[in-house]
Amino acid sequence: MSDFDYDLFVIGAGSGGVRAARIAAGYGAKVAVAEEFRIGGTCVIRGCVPKKLYVYASRFAEDFEDAAGFGWNVPPARFDWPTLVAAKEKEISRLSAIYATNLEKAGVEMIAARATLEGPHAIRLSTGKTVTARVILVATGGAPAMHPAIPGVELAISSNEIFDLPQFPARLMVVGGGYIAVEFASVFARLGSQVTQVFRADNVLRGFDEDLRAGLSEAMTHAGVTLKAGLLPTHIERAAGCLRVALSDGSTVDVDQVLIATGRAAYTAGLGLEAAGVGLRHNGAIIVDERSRTNVPSIYAVGDVTDRINLTPVAIREGHAFADTVFGGKETIVDHRHVPSAVFTTPEIGTVGLTEEEARREYEVVDIYKSTFRPMKATLSGRAEKTIMKIVVCGHTDKVLGVHVLGHDSGEMAQLLAIPIRMGATKADFDATMALHPSAAEELVTMRTRSARYERGKA
Repeated sequence: MSDFDYDLFVIGAGSGGVRAARIAAGYGAKVAVAEEFRIGGTCVIRGCVPKKLYVYASRFAEDFEDAAGFGWNVPPARFDWPTLVAAKEKEISRLSAIYATNLEKAGVEMIAARATLEGPHAIRLSTGKTVTARVILVATGGAPAMHPAIPGVELAISSNEIFDLPQFPARLMVVGGGYIAVEFASVFARLGSQVTQVFRADNVLRGFDEDLRAGLSEAMTHAGVTLKAGLLPTHIERAAGCLRVALSDGSTVDVDQVLIATGRAAYTAGLGLEAAGVGLRHNGAIIVDERSRTNVPSIYAVGDVTDRINLTPVAIREGHAFADTVFGGKETIVDHRHVPSAVFTTPEIGTVGLTEEEARREYEVVDIYKSTFRPMKATLSGRAEKTIMKIVVCGHTDKVLGVHVLGHDSGEMAQLLAIPIRMGATKADFDATMALHPSAAEELVTMRTRSARYERGKA
């Protein structure tokens, strides 16, 4: 008989925690999962899934307009916000139920309660009960960071609330320049809102490739988003049936809603981690090693709560690797290199590997191949848009270091591009691959002319 109530106790039923629980149970472990909100975590309930559904909804406006260029006579369309919200809720409820069913089938005990640590092996539930576990996994994810801390910020909303607003905002201010901010700015502008986006940096998407940042900024401006770089709100107040936002340049903007999208932080507050002796980073994220183990041997953590790479597939892979290692006897370490990512604006960004700037810092010689062109669909629709594709190559070895795409379905391209890049493909391998015509992606294997070469130490 075990000295503990459970072999594994998971705090948080998001993607990483659910995967870890199911795999560990499959190895014969007695597993419980505690969740204080809804099963599915950020991705299913208030992140990737509902966001992508809203992205799809926002793109119909341009599709209706573009149809005329292809011979279609489309009556004037009307968007209904409550219909979209209800449809979204139905879908995420369906997915959440699937998660719960899969846990039940795996033999995992679900506990609807908040769980906090009381020691290396003890967990206290909000029901008042205390249980013990040989191993504890913290998978509580992240939460919106409501920065900047300014007077009136309590009148603003976060990315948690924006999916379920009772009324569609005719005027929306988005605060922040990261991927969450640009995605919501893009979505709501296309759904019909007058969007103003303010951010501290000189351009959106700091950390992404510079050419794609510039291309997206241009596209968002063309779509009607008013971008205000180098500014932040200094005060928010109610005024004449709206929210009046004072900005750092002394100007004011009247809007119906203010979305604070300045990032997310690890959800560790009040979990009892300090009392259990678990080490935390300065930003509150849990410190783990390559096996997702904390400094306390019995406590592990996966997903956004560790602030490694905050993406759902990464959390799932970490959770699976944890269960394989700890309960399956199969030592598994997650490779956090070459992780593809997408920004679901319109046009969207798909990217994998090093940006040009990162490559130039790391390699002596870097070759750049870049192509900018009008997508085929735009030739008949008449829409002013462009696709940007960029390949970053090591000048010594010809190895492809990164690929970055701005345009339709670039996220789909990035997923497939991650395979050859992870395998160490060279630019010659790309060149030797037959093109698929007509497609935008064929440009990735037909770029022959180098647009730039950078050698360290040379102008």
